[in-house]
Amino acid sequence: MTYPILVLNGPNLNLLGTRETSIYGSETLADIESMCIAHGANLGLRVVCYQSNHEGQLVEWIHQHRGAAEAVLINAGAYSHTSIAIHDALRAFEGFIVEIHLSNIYRREQFRHHSHISAAADAVICGLGSVGYRLALDAVANRLTSKKND
Repeated sequence: MTYPILVLNGPNLNLLGTRETSIYGSETLADIESMCIAHGANLGLRVVCYQSNHEGQLVEWIHQHRGAAEAVLINAGAYSHTSIAIHDALRAFEGFIVEIHLSNIYRREQFRHHSHISAAADAVICGLGSVGYRLALDAVANRLTSKKND
């Protein structure tokens, strides 16, 4: 059985591979999404990926997948540090939530050290680059297997 897993990427992540490669690496968002879909399939998960530079669109996708997705993996980018709206939408989501950051936000500018998303997330992965997405999918699969066996 495949479980729908929502992977959300926020503002400026569409520029991965060309924007600040010393921080974010050379992989593109398309590379990361392809890896998520393939790795998810290997785990028996159906992964759906979205990216938007607009806060309201991210909120809408979270709302649309309430009751339909098992988990949300979210890299909200800069909205992590500013968006109460995304925080509130995630609080209304019934499934497992993993916050992901490609870089270690705690080794960067002070304003990046606080995330509103973290308070709504079940887990946070940061500083591991795109491997963080793979680990988040592993965690979701593990959680679903444990839940099924209970």
